[in-house]
Amino acid sequence: MQRAAALDRIRASDTPFDLLVIGGGATGLGVAVDAASRGHSVALLERDDFAKGTSSRSTKLVHGGVRYLRQGNISLVLEALRERGRLARNAPHLVHDLAFVIPSYNRWDVPFYGIGMKVYDQLAGRLGLAPSRMLDREETIARIPNVETQGLVGGVVYHDGQFDDARFAVALARTAVDHGATVLNHCPVVGLLHENGQAIGVHARDALIGETFEIRARAVINATGVFVDSIRQLDDPSARGLVAVSQGIHLVLPKRFLPGDAAIMVPKTSDGRVLFAVPWHDRVVVGTTDTPLDSIAEEPRALEEERAFVMEHARKYLAEDPHEADVLSIFAGLRPLVKSGGDGSDTAALSRDHTIVVSESGLITITGGKWTTYRKMAEDVVDHAETVAGLDEKRCRTEELPIHGFTLDTIAEPNLRLYGTDADGVRSLATSRSDLAGLLHPELPYTRAEIVWATRHEMACTLEDVLARRTRALLLDAHASIDSAPAVAALMAAELGRDEAWRVTQVEGFTRIARGYVYTDPASTRHAGADAQKSSPSCRRNNE
Repeated sequence: MQRAAALDRIRASDTPFDLLVIGGGATGLGVAVDAASRGHSVALLERDDFAKGTSSRSTKLVHGGVRYLRQGNISLVLEALRERGRLARNAPHLVHDLAFVIPSYNRWDVPFYGIGMKVYDQLAGRLGLAPSRMLDREETIARIPNVETQGLVGGVVYHDGQFDDARFAVALARTAVDHGATVLNHCPVVGLLHENGQAIGVHARDALIGETFEIRARAVINATGVFVDSIRQLDDPSARGLVAVSQGIHLVLPKRFLPGDAAIMVPKTSDGRVLFAVPWHDRVVVGTTDTPLDSIAEEPRALEEERAFVMEHARKYLAEDPHEADVLSIFAGLRPLVKSGGDGSDTAALSRDHTIVVSESGLITITGGKWTTYRKMAEDVVDHAETVAGLDEKRCRTEELPIHGFTLDTIAEPNLRLYGTDADGVRSLATSRSDLAGLLHPELPYTRAEIVWATRHEMACTLEDVLARRTRALLLDAHASIDSAPAVAALMAAELGRDEAWRVTQVEGFTRIARGYVYTDPASTRHAGADAQKSSPSCRRNNE
C-alpha cells in the first residue's frame, strides 16, 4: 500500500469511479472494503490519516453494549453482538476474547447482573465468545487482584472482544487495496463537483505537496464522522446539522493497576455511563466520559472535570489508588451522535444507531454507529449507493471476508501479532539490517523495523502517523513517544527522502501534539506518586 501509486491512479483516472468515499475512519474504510469486494471501482480520500479522529480513540472494545441492554435496546445489542462475532471470525489476528468482571458491593447486584449477562450470552447465539457466570468474593479477587475489597461481596464475569482500533483501520485500508480500491490519506476534500444539480465528484488537495485535482464518481459518500455536517454544507449551505458531538476520555496506567488478565466493568457511574478498566498492550486503559461539546476540535483535549471524574472512579474500584504522576497518557475522542430532536444537550440519550441521509444532489451521508458495527453500516450504505447511482446491485461479501493479515497461526512476538501474515515481512526487515532489530525505546514494545515497515507499506507519511497510529506509542507512554521522536523521524526521512528541515519540523510538530497527552507537567517526576502514602479510601463503593 504505497501512497505514490495511489496518487498516480487518481491522476490517471479518465472515467468516474463507481463510488468515492470521503473519510478514512472505521466507517469510510469499511465502505471501501465492502464496495471494492463487490467489484465496484472505489476511491477513498482521508483529510488527515486513517483513523486520525474518533476511530483511533475508542475504549479498544468490540462489544455488544451492556449499557444498551439495560436500556432495553435489544435490536442494537443483537446487531452489535452478531457483528462482534463476525469481526472475531474474520480478523482473529486483530480481535480477541477478553473476560470482564463486574465487581459487586451489594448482595443483590450479583444475581441481577448475572441474569442480565445470561441474556447477553443468549443474544449472541452461535457467535458468542464464552459463557458468563457469577463469582464469589474470592473468585472476583482472583480475576481482578487489585480490585477494592472493602465491602466486596462477589461479581459476575462475562466475555466481550478487544482490539487495537488504529491497527484494525490500517488492516481495513490494506484490505480495500487488496480488492482494488484506491485509498489516499492526507488529501482533504475542499469542494464538491455538481452537474445539473447532482453531486458528481469532489475537488481535492494533496496536503503533502499542495497539488489540487478533481475526482469524479457516480456516487459520493460522506463518511466523515463528527465532520459530516461540514461536508453536507459544501453540498448545500442551508443543510441543518445532523449530529451532536460528545467527548469521551481515557487514562492509560501501568499494568500493576490491573495485574490480572481480566477487565473491570462498572455498569453505572454518576453520569450514567459504563466505566471500563481494560488491560491493553501491557497497560491499563480507564474510561470513559460523556461530555456534550458545542465545537469540534481536530485534536480534542480532556477537560479538567473529565480527568477528575475518571480518576475518582478509578480510585473507587482499585485497591491501589492511581495518582496523577502514574498516568502514562491521556487521550480524548469525539463521538458523532445522531440528533433525535431537541438540542442534543443530553448526549447520553442520543442514538448510537447509524443513520443514512441522501441529499437532493444525491450526496450520501452516513453517521452514528460504533466501531463494532462498522461492517453492517458499510453494507447498508453501499446498498443505498447502488440504488442512488444506478449501479449494478451486487451481493455484499463482507460477512465472511477475511481482513488483511488473516491468520490462525500463533505469533510468538506480542508486538507482531497484530500484523498477522505481515509479521514475516517485519521480521525480515529486522534480520536484514541489524540497526532495525532493537527496541525503539525501553518503555515501548516496538522495534525500529516496524517504523520502516509502516513507512514503506502502510502509507505512514508523518511522525504522528507512526507514533500515534501505526504504533500506539503516543497512547502507551506520551513521554516515551516524545523521547523516541528524533529517532523515528530519522528512520522515516531516510525512507521518504526528506531533509534535515523536515526532520526538525516533524519532531517539533509531534512534540506539540504529544504534550497534550501528558497528564502532568513534563518536568515533574513521572512516578512521583508510586511510592507515596496511599490515600485514604474515603469513598470506595458505588452501590448505584
